[in-house]
Amino acid sequence: MNIRRALLSDIEKLAVLFDQYRVFYDKSTNVKAAEHFLTERITKNESVVFIAENDRKELTGFVQLYPIFSSTRMKRLWLLNDLFVQDRFRSQNISIQLIDAAKKLAVETESAGLILETAKSNFIGNKLYPRTNFELDNEHNYYSWSPE
Repeated sequence: MNIRRALLSDIEKLAVLFDQYRVFYDKSTNVKAAEHFLTERITKNESVVFIAENDRKELTGFVQLYPIFSSTRMKRLWLLNDLFVQDRFRSQNISIQLIDAAKKLAVETESAGLILETAKSNFIGNKLYPRTNFELDNEHNYYSWSPE
């Protein structure tokens, strides 16, 4: 499995995978919108996407990271926002390889680290993240607001 940073030339294939990820989270399918969204994130340097590619050049999974900042640490943090591996390629440690690429980026950019959130009902993720040395934060409350 080859893990590498996504390029604009990968957008067409990546958008199909990204659309599958969104459908998994009960969003309507829209590959064209996914292409537009990913193109904007990458061209504007608003996110970093790593893709997993097999020997047949099929995209099997991806991880998308967004830069944020910690004022108290006065450093960048990376938000691991999206992680997805196609069903037929699961149980091959692809997600671990994608997380490892994210960790490498965090070290290379001298950041304070990676943060993520996942639903309590995401049983797979809640088993995966501790296996990759993420620690569950039981000391802070998470709040959100939405104008919708």
